[in-house]
Amino acid sequence: MDDPFKKLDSNGFITNVWAENLEEEFAKIRQIVEKYPVISMDTEFPGVVARPTGQFRNTSEYHYQTLRINVDILKVIQLGMTFSDEEGNLAPGVCTWQFNFKFDLTEDVYAKDSIDLLVRSGIDFQKSKAHGVDVNKFAELLMSSGIVLDERIKWVAFHSGYDFAYLLKLLQCKELPADESEFFELLRMYFPNIYD
Repeated sequence: MDDPFKKLDSNGFITNVWAENLEEEFAKIRQIVEKYPVISMDTEFPGVVARPTGQFRNTSEYHYQTLRINVDILKVIQLGMTFSDEEGNLAPGVCTWQFNFKFDLTEDVYAKDSIDLLVRSGIDFQKSKAHGVDVNKFAELLMSSGIVLDERIKWVAFHSGYDFAYLLKLLQCKELPADESEFFELLRMYFPNIYD
């Protein structure tokens, strides 16, 4: 009988990761990252629900504070990572892992329009509630995976401020720093090579 937690997309390149196959899939990632050290990454998160108040030195500070307060109070929903080499060749077989995190629409905070879009895009929130990955277990495995804190790894993303902010929050198991410059120091430490 097929394992319902090892669903691949129609062409076999994407694996959905749930609590039940998390460790097995991280073991595969540890095996391929040496040969395929370029990671394209994207997250899905529950939108923007709060805005900072007060005075700000400039718009950059305002935007960082908006990001910070939202990432601090919200949970990441999904993270996708695709592995390739420096010439753009995808890892053979499965090259993309889609991590589905525990998220409960009856308890977790979210922006309704963001959730509506994710539902239309196919995210199964019932399954996320019952079988989603625990963020602390994910962070533990991510730290030992060989893909963070390593200058050989190149991260490719698009408008990735929130994406990396959620990863930093998970890796540090605490809220983001209040100061934007400290955030960027941490970002460079965990992810030395980012192409956005």
